[in-house]
Amino acid sequence: MTSDATEETRWAAARTERGRSFGAVAADYAAWRPGYPEEIVAFLADGDGEGSRPRRILDLGAGTGQLSELLLAAGHDVVAADTSADMLARLAVRLPGVPTHVAQAESLPLRDDDVDVIVAAQAAHWFEPFAAAREFRRVLRPGGAVGFVWNLREDSAPWAAALNRLLAADSRDQSGDRPEGNRSVVDAFARELDAEVVTRSTRWMHRVPPGAVVGRVASSSRIALMDDVERTAYLDRVRELLATHPDTRGREELDVPYVTNAYRFLPR
Repeated sequence: MTSDATEETRWAAARTERGRSFGAVAADYAAWRPGYPEEIVAFLADGDGEGSRPRRILDLGAGTGQLSELLLAAGHDVVAADTSADMLARLAVRLPGVPTHVAQAESLPLRDDDVDVIVAAQAAHWFEPFAAAREFRRVLRPGGAVGFVWNLREDSAPWAAALNRLLAADSRDQSGDRPEGNRSVVDAFARELDAEVVTRSTRWMHRVPPGAVVGRVASSSRIALMDDVERTAYLDRVRELLATHPDTRGREELDVPYVTNAYRFLPR
């Protein structure tokens, strides 16, 4: 196969520029990004198994460690990699025992047959499937698996729908903000890995103060690329919506609806 077959997975904007921008929002990312449901974490690590033994897991695009922390708590041996040294510095404070590497999916600083599982949370849409899949095959042990997961806000509540409309213009080019974009990433990696794909999906509520909703928006790469004036104006529009919408006005806590979609690849 060639990388031409995976061109549809690329973001319209420059991926390198957006990827590096996360260092500027590392604090918001660490503070406000939601975690992942327990059953999804177990699925990524062990599929339909019973978790009888710990796995050695590479958390790729690990950010500030939201998924790494949950995998570690489940008893797994975790190594973390990300393109942002600033994000990994936050992870190292949070999880001092986890080894970290500044690295891309397309060039992993791991030996051959090094890990049982590779996972990527909110990150696989950054990877170039042809080169990344080649590296995945190299570092995975025989019988190993790859897992991708995305948290997506749902617009089931009127205020959440209003927020999604506000954000829509700036997320139109981002695969990680759209289920159909994520599906194209999954399909591309399934081809490149020649893998069977098993899926899991769950809906849940994340109860947070209104400031956390603003902080979650602020942790986006597209916000990091704005200048200070533009960023402040953009986030002020989010604050105004939360302060004035009848479902959120005056509330100290909000229930943010999420759907979490997970995909487990079993290379043949």
